[in-house]
Amino acid sequence: MTLNHTVVILTVLAGCIIGGMGGAFFALTHDLPQIQALESFKPSSVSRIYASDGTLLTELFSEKRDPIPLKEIPFYLKKAIIAIEDKSFYTHSGVDLKGIARAVLKDVRAGKFVEGASTITQQLAKTLFLTPEKNLVRKIKEAVLAFQMERRYTKDEILNMYLNQIYFGSGAYGVKAAAWIFFRKKVGDLTLPECALISGMPKSPSRYSPLVNPDLAVKRRNIVLGQMKRDGIISEEQFINAKESPLILPERGMPFVRAPYFVSFLKPHLEETVGSSMLYRGGLEIFTTLDVGLQETAEQAVLERMGELAKRMASYGLEYAEPQCAVVSLDVNTGGILAMVGGKDFSESSFNRAVSAKRQPGSAFKPLVYACAIENGLPQSKLILDTPVKFHRPGKKKSWMPQNFSESYSGEMTLRKALTHSKNVPAVRLIEMLGPSSVIHLAQKLGIESTLMPYLSLALGTSEVNLLELTSAYATFSNRGEYIKPYGVVEIHDGNGRLLYREKPEKKIALSRDAAAVITDMLAGAIKEGTGRKAQVLKRQVAGKTGTTNSYKDALFVGYSPQVATGVWVGQDDYRTLGKGETGAKSALPVWIDVMEKALSDRPVAYFDFPDNVVRVSMDPETGKPSAPGMPKAEPALFIKGTEPQ
Repeated sequence: MTLNHTVVILTVLAGCIIGGMGGAFFALTHDLPQIQALESFKPSSVSRIYASDGTLLTELFSEKRDPIPLKEIPFYLKKAIIAIEDKSFYTHSGVDLKGIARAVLKDVRAGKFVEGASTITQQLAKTLFLTPEKNLVRKIKEAVLAFQMERRYTKDEILNMYLNQIYFGSGAYGVKAAAWIFFRKKVGDLTLPECALISGMPKSPSRYSPLVNPDLAVKRRNIVLGQMKRDGIISEEQFINAKESPLILPERGMPFVRAPYFVSFLKPHLEETVGSSMLYRGGLEIFTTLDVGLQETAEQAVLERMGELAKRMASYGLEYAEPQCAVVSLDVNTGGILAMVGGKDFSESSFNRAVSAKRQPGSAFKPLVYACAIENGLPQSKLILDTPVKFHRPGKKKSWMPQNFSESYSGEMTLRKALTHSKNVPAVRLIEMLGPSSVIHLAQKLGIESTLMPYLSLALGTSEVNLLELTSAYATFSNRGEYIKPYGVVEIHDGNGRLLYREKPEKKIALSRDAAAVITDMLAGAIKEGTGRKAQVLKRQVAGKTGTTNSYKDALFVGYSPQVATGVWVGQDDYRTLGKGETGAKSALPVWIDVMEKALSDRPVAYFDFPDNVVRVSMDPETGKPSAPGMPKAEPALFIKGTEPQ
């Protein structure tokens, strides 16, 4: 073979080898993502929900990730990460060749991948663009991406992306999230040993998490501290003090959530408004109507009063004594939800009894019947019979005979007295006079969305409703007859502070202003002389009504001031009795008083609406006739002009 032939053959072989290597390299790298994508890359961020005063209620996230500028990250945290993860970070070009050589030797000796030798840039490339499996192909792709990133970005930019993206375990992505999850601290407040502990976690987040393996986490922390000492980042004295520092973790438990029932109530609306992805990944700022002080009072009142009730139930000899309680407070003038409690303990039961439970309201429904009567021109002085009566039921052989709770009858009485003393028979006679359909029509205008059955028994609260809608109906009485649909979200801002959403409350006139003033006057009478007398302790203008269902299964009190409306329901989830005598006045009213006392303590004295078209007349509550002021039975009462007693 001549020299020329040999040269040709070697040239062809070299070309094949080079071509093969080039082809292999292309096959490995042709599908790599474009580094330019990082320019528009937006990591998922934490969304936050705030109360009306800016108090944080909770954070929402799919990944606990909260980006922060490099300048806000503590010096020791940056140095510790570099010391333990990539000592030559500021000198290599994306790949540490010496480190790779050392790792290859260890891998060959072990017969498997035991050390990756990935630089910070490679780890970032893997985190952002690649899958986590360990093999040669992925390592080559990782190196190529690292080289590209180093050409496009500065070292500080890469380090900042790394510190905000890397996973630290227990759901924490990035150093800000890690500082909060592990130490309940702002990242800038981390101590040297805390910085070292966090820095040691990326190697094996699940293994070194202090929430999972605190002893192992401390050992890893001390390794990081030792490396920092050897690199001259900290002194011997700092090393010793930090190494001897005890690990102090915050109390764990459920994720931090204030007003959990309120937050759970908001989530479906938020998901519908901005979408699930934006809600849990978009870094939104969500501002709500919640009054934190009132919410805390409501939660405490539920716990204490239900504890007292449980003891009473046990003394009755009841086998099951597990009373639950729901509370809703609304701003009368705006419709904003000020407080919401859906049960005694969200961690034990997340079922929101304030909005999801439908129960019979009992006599708490009667004001809607009387409001319908006033709207239809009947004065509160109108006389109605409180005597036994039977009603024929179509298709039934047996007639229905409603009975008063007291099982006694008083003969003829005014509408005012019948409502004040919560008489059943007059309420049924009244709905028969008005027609159930007219009462249902008004109830729907007042915000009752639950199905109401067009029977005479509707007057006694036999159709089930939820507490939120019943409370909003009462709030309408206080708000001059204007219904405002309750809402919790005020505004939503994106991560840059731009307004994405602002609530536009749904409003409508449900009841004339005059009729609203008269029914409020009647309900104020229920507190002055009727079943709600205990509420007089508030020393403010308030109105309201008790509700108790058969066999004491449900106890309610719904009432309002000129500024706040509050509803309280008490019962057992399985519909068992609360015990004989556990009426709305005994079981629910004490909670209502606790909540309203707090609600009114921060508000100036206010008075119920007194429209120009109503007059106040002193009347005899027994006969409905005018009575001279100062007479023993004189009762000042409101009337729409032209309907007052003559």
